[in-house]
Amino acid sequence: MPVTATPVVLNARALLLDMDGTLVNSDAVVERIWRRWAAEHGLDGDETMKVVHGRQGHASMALLLPDRPHEENLADNARMLAEETADMNGVIEVPGAATFLAALRGLPHALVTSADVPLSTARMAAAGLPLPDLRITAESVGASKPDPEGFLKAAAALGIDPSDCVVFEDSGAGIAAGRAAGMRVVGIGERAGQHGPDVTVPDLTRVKIAASTDGGIQLTVG
Repeated sequence: MPVTATPVVLNARALLLDMDGTLVNSDAVVERIWRRWAAEHGLDGDETMKVVHGRQGHASMALLLPDRPHEENLADNARMLAEETADMNGVIEVPGAATFLAALRGLPHALVTSADVPLSTARMAAAGLPLPDLRITAESVGASKPDPEGFLKAAAALGIDPSDCVVFEDSGAGIAAGRAAGMRVVGIGERAGQHGPDVTVPDLTRVKIAASTDGGIQLTVG
């Protein structure tokens, strides 16, 4: 799907925000660590990178090495999360993210990320971004995106019907999770456009937020 050319207006009661690729550009770290892991296991780096975005690490490993014991995936996942948390080289905000989050102060929103608490805290800090009060992280769910559990938990915690939520995502797994949760999806960046979100923009500078008279959120996207 190409970038949305004409601005689209969406009305919502809550926004649910992915982190990596949506608020924070961490591609440099993800590439370094996952390509190294792929090489260690004799996998093609380019094909590996097509799988890993948006998912928890162990879920990506299960797809890439389907015969591998789950315990080994969990052990690798824990090690790689620690490596990623220690490596903030190249982690920056997605353009417009700080202004976007500032506009959301006092409005219902949540972070819904496949990162764990230490990694999400470190990356948001490295990018100079505030953490939303409500955060659904890897520790909060039993199933990784593309399962909708994280988005549904965030909506329930906010007391908002899923159909009144708009998801912001960059990955195929995340977009699928938002769809499965019954939510509309704004795609951020080039990756998102390949997976059919409702609208797609290159970054958050193309999203404007206003509080509507009924207490909801009006988005102008494009």
